[in-house]
Amino acid sequence: MQYVKPLHLFQNLLKANALQRGRLLGLDVGDKYVGLAVSDLDNKISSPLSVLIRKKSNIDLMASDFQSLISELSLVGFIVGYPFDRQRLAPNATQVKLFIDDLSKTGKLDGFKYTYWDECFTSKNVELLLKPLSLHPVLAKTIVDKFAAVQILQAYLDYMNKNESRNQLGEI
Repeated sequence: MQYVKPLHLFQNLLKANALQRGRLLGLDVGDKYVGLAVSDLDNKISSPLSVLIRKKSNIDLMASDFQSLISELSLVGFIVGYPFDRQRLAPNATQVKLFIDDLSKTGKLDGFKYTYWDECFTSKNVELLLKPLSLHPVLAKTIVDKFAAVQILQAYLDYMNKNESRNQLGEI
């Protein structure tokens, strides 16, 4: 896997011709689950996709699942939620990096691009929305992970599309 700066990933996506332009997959990496969200073909809207069970022992299987998703959904990059904390190293940051490193070591995603995007409060926001529904804890957790991935990807798409709009207005 190849890390690319957030802006470069989106700019390369825009430079691709319409037939080569693909979609992005948002990942919310937790200790037990990885929530997934996918962008539409225009990379404007994020939608929930699924949740993968995360274990050290199934990383090879997860890499295979990602390979399938890449071909089925025409994916061109991962937007990985990352807990940025300017004051100190966030404990969850290490687990996100380890997950990406483990995926990379499988060799199944060689050359596939990814970037990190701030996931600040995404899970907490979804938890607060779900609280009044009194869902079963396991169901609530999988929904939280899936919709946290939606928020991560949507925040990235909104920022990049807004930035692109500003660039186009500046060039006129």
